[in-house]
Amino acid sequence: MEHIVFEIGLAIALVAFAGLLSGRLKFSVIPFYILIGMAVGPHAFHWSVFDLRFIHSAPLIEFMGRIGVLFLLFYLGLEFSVGRLIKSGRKIVVGGTIYIAINFTLGLVFGWAAGFPLEETLVIAGITTISSSAIVAKVLVDLKRTANPETEMILGIIMFEDVFLAVYLSILSGLVLSGSSTLGGVLLSAAVALVFMLAVLIVGRKAVPLLNRLLNIRSNEAFLLVVFAALFIVAGFSEKLHVAEAIGALLVGLVFAETEHRKRIEHLITPFRDFFGALFFFSFGLTIDPKSLITKETLWLSLAAVAVTLVGNFAAGMLAGRSAGLSAKSSTNVGLTIVSRGEFSIIVANLGKAGGLLAVLQPFAALYVLILAVLGPLLTKETKAIYRVVGKFIKFDSDQRSVQHK
Repeated sequence: MEHIVFEIGLAIALVAFAGLLSGRLKFSVIPFYILIGMAVGPHAFHWSVFDLRFIHSAPLIEFMGRIGVLFLLFYLGLEFSVGRLIKSGRKIVVGGTIYIAINFTLGLVFGWAAGFPLEETLVIAGITTISSSAIVAKVLVDLKRTANPETEMILGIIMFEDVFLAVYLSILSGLVLSGSSTLGGVLLSAAVALVFMLAVLIVGRKAVPLLNRLLNIRSNEAFLLVVFAALFIVAGFSEKLHVAEAIGALLVGLVFAETEHRKRIEHLITPFRDFFGALFFFSFGLTIDPKSLITKETLWLSLAAVAVTLVGNFAAGMLAGRSAGLSAKSSTNVGLTIVSRGEFSIIVANLGKAGGLLAVLQPFAALYVLILAVLGPLLTKETKAIYRVVGKFIKFDSDQRSVQHK
């Protein structure tokens, strides 16, 4: 621990190098952050004379990465509006249900077709269903799409996924860890998650006049401290209620977006978002063991799962978007923007490990997440080109909510 400051300095230097390299290559920076984290993580290959692995500082970097997720989702909420979200409640429920139903069903079918037992199949379905809130937020901000019409549906699906995740983890942990799960416990987890999110949105909107007065602070230092206090307290409290802390941060951002201080908060929070957000993806790379990714079973299983996810996401995004009245092009953006997988998939995989399930689940999840973390931002950036290519095979009727094959 005596060299912790030096290790953190090296980590920041490597992250900066990755950012500069991606800028020169004009490619999404997220894969570079993850790959360089893998190269210097505790599991990476090391030289006998010079060991560049981040071992002592890894827990601290991981914590800083968690803070990065909070800032990413908080900023994304600031760019949106709780009023628009509440008005679109029905569309979001319908779209979120479509998205979960398609991707979860495909995950179950994939696990069964691959020959896995029931419990492993349920874990695989969980891994392949839930999007990465952090990556989605980063991509939307980087591509300046926060004001796009489809962003409303994307945010809604992210929140809907969290309710599903709360329920599913309750069921899965009961089956995997204890061999049983009560209906009452599952319903309670779902109700708590849903009530908490609705309460923050509704009460927060009513409290906007009060927030306007409370945030009328001249000092930027005191202003930021008040904003940070609200962010971390609500995010931490949401975690205690088994709602992802990232969703708590998103909710705080949605509430503050209604205040007259939104622009000031955005301006002051941006450097924290960029710095800690970069460390999140770097810390994610630190957790991946490169040696576990190169086995034949892991490779083919991951590639097949990626193919299934791409098809499922495109179909789900198209159907969810069209159900909300979005154009075919915007609906394509929905499916491709939320294709990335990340922190939630790793959580589900770790649950399988804790339950003593097949060892292949963790390396499978790591490689699957890594591939989609690379592909997701790239596909999102190229949605216009993908829409044109797909349009050669599928006829999109702009006036109707249906998609007809040629």
